[in-house]
Amino acid sequence: MSTAVLSEPSVKPSEKQILDWCCELTLSQSPSRETLQAISALDEDGRKEFLRLLDMNHVIIRALEPVSRYATLQCDASLIMWTGRAMNAERARVVNALSHLHEVVTELEAAGCPTTVIKTLEHFPDLGSDLDLYTTALGSRVNTVFEMKFNAKRHSRSWGDRVAQKWNFSIPGLPESVEIHIQRLGQMGEHTSLAQRFVSRRLPLTIPLQGSGGGKTFYVPAAEERIVVATLQRMYRHFYFRVCDMVNSAQIMESSTLDLAELKRATERAGIWPGVASYLTIVSDFVKKYRGHGIELPAFVTNSAVCGGNDIFTRAGFLRVPILPQGAHLYRRQVTTTALNGDVPATFRLGLLPYLASTAAVVFKLTGNDKGVW
Repeated sequence: MSTAVLSEPSVKPSEKQILDWCCELTLSQSPSRETLQAISALDEDGRKEFLRLLDMNHVIIRALEPVSRYATLQCDASLIMWTGRAMNAERARVVNALSHLHEVVTELEAAGCPTTVIKTLEHFPDLGSDLDLYTTALGSRVNTVFEMKFNAKRHSRSWGDRVAQKWNFSIPGLPESVEIHIQRLGQMGEHTSLAQRFVSRRLPLTIPLQGSGGGKTFYVPAAEERIVVATLQRMYRHFYFRVCDMVNSAQIMESSTLDLAELKRATERAGIWPGVASYLTIVSDFVKKYRGHGIELPAFVTNSAVCGGNDIFTRAGFLRVPILPQGAHLYRRQVTTTALNGDVPATFRLGLLPYLASTAAVVFKLTGNDKGVW
């Protein structure tokens, strides 16, 4: 094998360029030779930045696999070694994390805590920065399992965590924290009936883990709830997409398991159907950008969307959704629908959001960190 030699100094790519590569590598069925050549020409600093953004967007393995195949075809020893090290390190992290997670959900189920793994397994063969669960059990029972069975340490909770009824735990031997939503979902814990669907409609999924004694079976949400939780996180909480969200949701949308009529029915009463429709439209538009054709959506979806792929912009390592006016419109629509439905507790919780967000903004400006609030 020969190591590729650069004839000219490497040009440092912009963050926008790298994110464009990430999307092409994971959404396109055949990344262009120009993109693969540009990635192979990165110097050490460029490779570090590329890997950093892959990690932030939870697509290390999925993005590097086509790069690794290209490196093999080009007999590029340096690129083969670099992609191999990065993917092997990520695979080892995934095996460790999911092996621990399987023990956690097994103990929770045995203790009478029905538990669904949300978001985490959708990244497979990659993995996010923490492990997410939802349960309909009481918080006291959940805490007992974590502390007695795993010697887990509870993290201090922010105001937002308390309102949303969310806990985070650290477990010895597991670098990732385990985040568990208890009986509620949503930024302000406003969803209870919708959240119960994550257990009542859950399905078994077996994940093949090399070197861990075979596959591990977990309960995961049905396709409709997988889109719901992604929408809640991206369109109503963070207002940004990771590249993995595009990839994960495209796979769901292209499968035969997603019932769009059921998804609309389930989310209209909760006031988040416009956000769901926008989420689906954005994913379809991104697929079209990198494949040449989008995922076909019926008119009742596209007509309900308040934004699409053209509204997304790049900043600070992510694909951003405009808060004004689109994000604000979705929030107002959710509050109005919830109030008209007579859900007083959820309306009250949603009414706290502007105050909590304002406080977080002030604290961040003063201290550079809003974790105690948000």
